[in-house]
Amino acid sequence: MDRINPYKLKISQLRALVAVADHNNFSEAALHLDLSQSAISHAIANLEDELGVLLLSRGRHGAHPTPVGERVIAQSRQVLQLLEGIIKEANREKGLHGGQVRIAAFRSVATHILPSVIARFRRQFPAIMVAITEFDDFTGVEQSLRESHADIGFTYLPSGEEFETWELLRDDYVALLPPNSGFRNPKITWEQLAAYPLIVPATNSCSLRIRNHLRTAEYPLKIAYEVREDSTIVSMVTQNLGAAILPRLAAEPLPPGIQVCSLPIPLQRIIGTAVLTNALHTPAVYAFLDALKNLGRFSTKAVV
Repeated sequence: MDRINPYKLKISQLRALVAVADHNNFSEAALHLDLSQSAISHAIANLEDELGVLLLSRGRHGAHPTPVGERVIAQSRQVLQLLEGIIKEANREKGLHGGQVRIAAFRSVATHILPSVIARFRRQFPAIMVAITEFDDFTGVEQSLRESHADIGFTYLPSGEEFETWELLRDDYVALLPPNSGFRNPKITWEQLAAYPLIVPATNSCSLRIRNHLRTAEYPLKIAYEVREDSTIVSMVTQNLGAAILPRLAAEPLPPGIQVCSLPIPLQRIIGTAVLTNALHTPAVYAFLDALKNLGRFSTKAVV
């Protein structure tokens, strides 16, 4: 038996074979590939000669794969898909020599998460510009994504169905007690927390979340201050103006003297990254998402 030289097989022959299999007809396959019918027939005939087997049975009702033809067609599809992958990788690399990634984030993520990600990303792709827009709350982030003002957003999960999301981290809400509290326990009770004027964030989602959580308290708690800036809240606690409830990430870095305690009933926010579903993203955007995932913080499972 003569040995078949695989390097004599041509991509054009595989494309013709797959097209005929898809359309069950030489003439329609020719129209699909923008070639003449004779060119299609010639390509497949040469392929069959090279392989020494009949791949298609021709008849009055069109062309249909033989049993061996079915197997060869399946592998031909794989070859063509691999070639498309090669082209995508090349185009992606060409697209990574410039461009921009637009990021929307609320402040605690922009302060504590993004700098290390961007530093890693810029070492690998120094020509890509990264633009960050900060928002007080995740609602501004999601609106920026919807209006195509941002490519990647950092938001709370779960989010709307229009986004594809990945979990980044889980951030516990904590109680911050002033330096004069003398409190040294890692967890505070509702009764102990009720002894302080409370300082909470003024952003709608965070304030609402905390207020709803405080309804589970066994003692009435008084919110004395609602403050927009996280850093201002921490400064007020430092000045012994009250105790605060904040996400741990938003509270950092903490000045000396402030005591951090777990809440009597745990409260968490799930922070994730989001992109608009079915949006056309540039290679630079995909590269930045890879940089986030490679940090080891990401779970690739979408939160539902």
